Amino acid sequence: MDFRIVSPIRNVETFARGHGIRELRRLNKAYGAANWRKRKGHAIIELQSGARLPAEIHWYEAHRVGRKEFKIKRLLD
Repeated sequence: MDFRIVSPIRNVETFARGHGIRELRRLNKAYGAANWRKRKGHAIIELQSGARLPAEIHWYEAHRVGRKEFKIKRLLD
C-alpha cells in the first residue's frame, strides 16, 4: 500500500459480493474461503509524499478475514 488512511471511511457501499467478484478465486486462495464483498467509500488519505487528499477507495472484505487490498480509485475535489 503506497498510502495511509488517516480518517474514518465514510459513505461505505457494497457493490459486489460472492460470485459477482471477478477476483473471487484469487482471494479464496490467498486469504481463505469466505463470504467476500467488494466495497467502496470515501476517506482522507496520506500519500508517501506527505500530501493529504480526499479519495474514493475500494477494498475487499470478509468476516473473520477483515479488510484487504485497499486501492485508490479516484481523488475527490
